[in-house]
Amino acid sequence: MNHVDVAVVGGGPAGTSAAERAAAEGASTVVFESGVPRADRDRLGPDSTDAAGFLDYWVDIADIDVDELPEGVVQCELDDAEFIGPEESVSVDRTGIESSYDGFGFTFQRAKLDDWLRERAEDAGADYRVGDSVTDVETDLSDGHEHTLTLSNGEEWTAEYVILADGPQRRVTIPVLDRFLPADESASERLSPPKTNHIAYQEYRKFPEGVLDSRSIKFWWGWMPGETAYPWVFPNADDVARVGLTMPIGMDMEGIDASDYRLLREDDESIPNGSEYIRRLLEDLYGDEYDVESDFPVVEEGYGKSKGTETYSISSTRPIDSPTAAGIAVVGGAMGTTSAFHEGGDHVAIRTGKLAGELAALDRLEAYNDAWKDAIGDEILRNVAIADVVEEYGPDDWDTAFRVCRQMLESADSGKIVTRKNASVGLDGIRLYKNYKSAKFRYRKGKYTQLREAEYRY
Repeated sequence: MNHVDVAVVGGGPAGTSAAERAAAEGASTVVFESGVPRADRDRLGPDSTDAAGFLDYWVDIADIDVDELPEGVVQCELDDAEFIGPEESVSVDRTGIESSYDGFGFTFQRAKLDDWLRERAEDAGADYRVGDSVTDVETDLSDGHEHTLTLSNGEEWTAEYVILADGPQRRVTIPVLDRFLPADESASERLSPPKTNHIAYQEYRKFPEGVLDSRSIKFWWGWMPGETAYPWVFPNADDVARVGLTMPIGMDMEGIDASDYRLLREDDESIPNGSEYIRRLLEDLYGDEYDVESDFPVVEEGYGKSKGTETYSISSTRPIDSPTAAGIAVVGGAMGTTSAFHEGGDHVAIRTGKLAGELAALDRLEAYNDAWKDAIGDEILRNVAIADVVEEYGPDDWDTAFRVCRQMLESADSGKIVTRKNASVGLDGIRLYKNYKSAKFRYRKGKYTQLREAEYRY
């Protein structure tokens, strides 16, 4: 039987970051990645699917040096993000958060970033094993903590520490956590992916010359129904863009008035699928001048997971603590640190992975739950609070919010976007500010954590 100090389940950004730090600190480390084929990668690797953008301060959260990224990772340098409602819109050219990165942000090629993170982990001494997935983890707490991992090929490995980085699907994480929770507090119920995830779909489309704004990412809110449901356009290189959307899983038309939403039709009997939503978005934006299917073709060769498209899940739940007393840490999407607002939580995935890997190698994993809150707590609090404020928003609410935000930006005399002074633009501004501040107050001091360390039983 093989033994290592640290075993990592999942080879995405959280898992490889954990492995790199653990190996760099001298721990024997292995990463188990089931591996999927992708058209934009010449070997098996992680799923690598998200809209893939970084804002300025996310670089500091991830603790990466952009200058070290290999050629082809960064696709487009960004000047702003445009948020578009049915009638109102706002262009945001700053995050209002101090950053070491000189710029608003950038889009990047996710598979290339993942491959770079894998290479860093391997260079540090970690063993990256792809092709055999972990099917079971058994934990023995009779003398400290030792874990036995069973692979799909029948192999067994033992490890002192296990880092769960299997993404928002949590195929391994959920059964592992269930063993440390009472039956009436099961992770299976609280973290079930169909209930706690959004589904995302995107296509790589070639835009006509001069049409794609390669310096801006764009989001359309209030155009389709569902909490945190919106389409987007993220520019890539060479006039190619990722045109995609996110929406809750299992939505239906019950209680929805199709006339309220620009991407619905009166004869819709069910919620449109992702490809239909994208066709309707492009038709609405460009149909008067272009034939969408011929002038905005899907780029099938060398892009995305398969034939220029990809479908993936995004965690839309609040984050969880880990059962660190058992020598287990949950990181990245598996712990719920990603957000449907982020369109890719790579920055928080990388940071939580680094923290868990380093602390495991130093035999200080019990500090992990406090460490991740110190490192990314402000980021999580912002996103949980915003999600709380907009939970019941309809098209008119989004128009109001964007009109207010535009006025607040125009009246800002500092780098910050949301302040009490900025909010004085009118009654709607004051209401928006108060709702946001109230939500942040409700989730203060780590109350955004939906599964607390004290709930685990050993």
